[in-house]
Amino acid sequence: ETHGITFRIQIIVKELLDTDVLLKLLFHLPVNYPSTLPDISVNSDQLTRAQCTAVKDKLLEQAKKHLSEPMVHDLILWIQQHLKDVIRRSATVCNEKPTLSKGTSTEDGIWMLLLHLDHMRAKAKYVKTVEKWTSDLRLTGRLMFMGKIILILLQGDRSNIKEYLILQKTSKVDVDSSGKKCKEKMISVLCETKVQSQHKRFQTFEVKEYSTLDELQKEFETAGLATLFSEFLPPLLK
Repeated sequence: ETHGITFRIQIIVKELLDTDVLLKLLFHLPVNYPSTLPDISVNSDQLTRAQCTAVKDKLLEQAKKHLSEPMVHDLILWIQQHLKDVIRRSATVCNEKPTLSKGTSTEDGIWMLLLHLDHMRAKAKYVKTVEKWTSDLRLTGRLMFMGKIILILLQGDRSNIKEYLILQKTSKVDVDSSGKKCKEKMISVLCETKVQSQHKRFQTFEVKEYSTLDELQKEFETAGLATLFSEFLPPLLK
């Protein structure tokens, strides 16, 4: 397919930090892989965000050494053997260079994504899937329904926002007219930008239904996103 392949791998690394560490790795292999490096996302309930970022950076560093040859299996073996060292070094960097660490961790800041979906045939299943993804990726925001308009507004770490987009575009989240599972092919990215000081930070992810356009507009205005509403919503109403 034109988007390549995306898959998740979960591995347990034992005897680390006095506990077993469950690493959740997501690989997106572009169509010209392995001539092009894969996109890699790392999550773990046992590691901090900074530690997950350090693991991801090291995996990408190793991936460059295997360019033009299949590498995923080698990368998994490598991180199983070297996770302890990666975590230890990331802790050392944080302790020795706190100002650098702060600058690095907030370089991208909190980002915001606004998506428009054309329809949901299997609405209950679709909503449950979106709720799971946002929970796993620690994203907040709203899934909004108003008449035929369906919007997803997300806030969170930029790498998690990008991982959400990969999942949204490559997973079978809905069903087609014949009832078969299918990928989301009618999705529009209306806006992807850094959260500004005037924008309200959402604390949770909620699914909300609005009976009027005024109610939907008030949701955007309350979040400091009136400009976003006026720029992207009118074309959807035509």
